[in-house]
Parts: sequence; C-alpha cells; structure tokens
Amino acid sequence: MKYLNKKASVVTATIMAASLLSACGSSSDDDDASKMSYDITVTNLSSNQPMSPFAAKLHASSFTAWQVGAAASVALEELAEGGDNASVLALSEAGVYSSVSGGGAIGPGSSENITIESGEYSDINLTLVSMLVNTNDAFTGRTNLDLSGLTIGTSQTHYLPVYDAGTEGNSELDDTIPGPADGGEGFNMARDDVDYVARHPGVVGVDQGYSESVLNSTHGFDSPVAMFTITRTQ
Repeated sequence: MKYLNKKASVVTATIMAASLLSACGSSSDDDDASKMSYDITVTNLSSNQPMSPFAAKLHASSFTAWQVGAAASVALEELAEGGDNASVLALSEAGVYSSVSGGGAIGPGSSENITIESGEYSDINLTLVSMLVNTNDAFTGRTNLDLSGLTIGTSQTHYLPVYDAGTEGNSELDDTIPGPADGGEGFNMARDDVDYVARHPGVVGVDQGYSESVLNSTHGFDSPVAMFTITRTQ
C-alpha cells in the first residue's frame, strides 16, 4: 500500500498479508455439513476516501465486533487507525464461523466482490468493516446483520455509516493519517480520545479554516459512505 510510509511499515505488511487470506474461522464448521455461501459486492460512495481491505465474518448473534458507546477492542483499533484487518479476521471466540479479507483497498467509486462461506447454521450473522484511510480512526461497516432470513438466490442491499473508533483524536495533523492525503502513522496503542465508538462527526479540513489540517473538502463524507449487496448463493 503506497499510502502507508515507513512509520506504518508493520501496517503495510499486515494489510498485504490480510489481502492474501482466503478464510480463517473456528473449527466449528463440520466438513460434512451443508455449506452456506454468500457473495458480497461492496461499493465505495465517497469522493476521496480509499477504504482499507474489508474484513467479513459470519457468526452467531452472540458475537459483535463493536458497540456504539462502548470502548473499541484492540483488534478494531488496529483496523480503524491503520487499516490492518488481520486481528479482526483472527477473532475466533465461540460463535465465529468463518472470516475472509477483501483483496485490497477500494478506491472512491470502485467496487469489490467478496465471497464468504460457512457451515449451515440457523443463527447466522454478518460483520463487514473497513477503515477510511484518509482519517485518524474512522471506519465504516455493519456488525451482527441477521442473515437467517436470506434464502438461496435472494439478496439484501445495505448502506453503511461512518463510525469514530474513539481511540485517536481527530487532529488531522501532518504525520497522523496513514492514507494518501498524508502517508503518516497508522496504529498507535496509546489512546488519546474519548475511548468509545460513536458516529463520526466528519472532517474539518483546511478549506473550512483549519490551517493545520492535511485534509481538504474532498476528504469529507456524508453517511452513507459505502453500500453493499449480499446474495446467498448456496
């Protein structure tokens, strides 16, 4: 990923590794069980916010990747600050059936197809999540989307809002944003913000009079910032 400089070399390596992942999941999938398979088409609706490789997970309703008003996990923090989805993909507590990474970053106006499979379960839910890389710690996605009513050959379309992980202040300063607008730092384990997930307040930017920002009006966003269509194929 060209947009991550040497300060984010670890993030670069992990994003590249994540893009090679085809699936990772718990051993709860029975090789002899019927399979459930879904095709997901994700579209970036923003003007200038590349999105890091999406992480997709199939799981029971007992699992959730984040909750508004609660502190972000370290796995989510790594994704929201640096675009590294490896730890989110590796979450394997009880109720996680399978995980898969998108093939790479998705540019503004672009789309990607992701296929994810699991064994057959009556309680099946989707989590889909990605970083807006021209921000400090903004991410988009959906967690715990109930797919139990989706039958073979049918589809659902959903629009995705923008969340603030609450782990890094939205300073927009030089050397603090990993995307192409800055090429600065990715994940930093120190937390200097409110430490809870919330809807993102948006970008300020130099065009709005914040002279120290490395962002401009093209990096702003409205909700929804992305959409996806999920189709059950098996």
